[in-house]
Amino acid sequence: MSEDLAQDLRHRPTRKLGMVIGLLAVAGCCLCSVVWVTYAMCCVDVGPDQFAVLIRKTGRDLKNSDEVAPDELHKGVQKKVLTTGRYFYNPYDYDWEIKPLIEIRTGKLGVRVSLTGDDLPYGEFLAQMDPDDEAKTKGIVPEVLKPGRYAINPYLFKVESEHEPVTIPAGFKGVVTNLAGPFPGLSNQLLVKEGERGVQERTLDPGTYFINPYVTRISQVDCRSQRFNLAEKKNMGFPSKDGFWVSLDGRVEFHINPDKAAEVFVTYNEDLNGDLIDEEIVRKVILPNARAICRMEGSKKLGRDFIQGETAMSFQTEFESSMRTSCNKLGVEIVQALIIRIEPPGQIAIPISLRTTAALDEQKFKQQIQQQGEEMKLAEQTELVKQKPAMVNVDKSIVKLTTEALREQEIALTKANQELAVAKLKLEAAKDEAAAILSKGEGEAEIIRLDNAAEASGWKRSVAAFGNNGGQYAQYVLYQKVSAAYRTIMVNTADSPLMKIFESFLEPVKDLPKK
Repeated sequence: MSEDLAQDLRHRPTRKLGMVIGLLAVAGCCLCSVVWVTYAMCCVDVGPDQFAVLIRKTGRDLKNSDEVAPDELHKGVQKKVLTTGRYFYNPYDYDWEIKPLIEIRTGKLGVRVSLTGDDLPYGEFLAQMDPDDEAKTKGIVPEVLKPGRYAINPYLFKVESEHEPVTIPAGFKGVVTNLAGPFPGLSNQLLVKEGERGVQERTLDPGTYFINPYVTRISQVDCRSQRFNLAEKKNMGFPSKDGFWVSLDGRVEFHINPDKAAEVFVTYNEDLNGDLIDEEIVRKVILPNARAICRMEGSKKLGRDFIQGETAMSFQTEFESSMRTSCNKLGVEIVQALIIRIEPPGQIAIPISLRTTAALDEQKFKQQIQQQGEEMKLAEQTELVKQKPAMVNVDKSIVKLTTEALREQEIALTKANQELAVAKLKLEAAKDEAAAILSKGEGEAEIIRLDNAAEASGWKRSVAAFGNNGGQYAQYVLYQKVSAAYRTIMVNTADSPLMKIFESFLEPVKDLPKK
């Protein structure tokens, strides 16, 4: 065998191993590529501000009346949407569309319109929803969307996101008109029952309400106080009883009764100025009633009566009372109705004014005379008032002296009573002290007597111990005293003078004579 052949045989296993490794590397790369392509094709990546709509490409066919797939087994757009997250679907069976979330901005509300479902009957436009918030019919969804973000399938619903909520300011009432619902059961009624189509009796208080504008209409009625001048741009007046024309001007302050806002709105709103019914109230309620009352009450009085103040005041009172009675029944409350000016006819105004002026002058002169009389009485009372201080000072002095004398008398009497009480106390104390001294002397004498008796009793018992021999007892006592005093006796002999003292103790003791 040649050398080249031998070398080729030696390197053949190494070349085979390298080929195997290379094939494995290529296979691994192909597998990774297949996995990555499969992952990329099957992955549905939904971002935080997005949602995905699934479209099934395989499955059961839809009916001609179906716009979307009724369930997951049918072809077409699926009702369910995918929210934020990562999902995997077979691209052979499904396709998908990534949509941005529907945003309802702050201060806005959204209205959904159902694009799928059965057709509505004639006259109906609201969609019927099931408990799972799925539309059974086409039409406008009654519920609104408040500010926020929503994942709503655009194949199922169309969203209108630029509607404004209804804001009722303070002092207003919101009149509710249902644009949908069953027709009223009773005809020729201004207000309908709750839930029926028409103007509701219940009104809304001030606040913000998220209401579907296609379902409910809110009309704002101003219930604040308003003023109106009767003669504004018009000649306001009436004929008097004697045929003279009397012109007047007045001011009426009124407001709509909040409890009857809906009734007033329906009665007087002609939709010429939208929801504003103030001019209609003035034109249909205030002016007609004011003219009627003025003519009815003014025609009862003569023209000259309106020059006098009393007649004008009574006319003002009757006018205000009648206005309140008439307008309150119509839902318009009268706060104040004033007659500012009354102009009687010039033919009678001047002579009556002169006569009135003369009467006033006469009354003025009478008042001046009465005033002078009052001034005289006032002067007299002033002098009397000046005298009163002196009399008051004298009375004060008398009262002061009398009071001081009585006070000194009371002080002296009190002092005497105090000294008498002290003397009585001292007497009682002296008696108690004398009794104490006497008791003390008697006690000391009794103690001495008892001590002597005790001492005599002791001697008596001691003598009885010696056989009632007093001499022996005396000798015993002497021995006792002397023995305690002498410790040592130094004598030379037994017949010393000192020993003679004790010789007497050697003699028998005689009994003392008995008494």
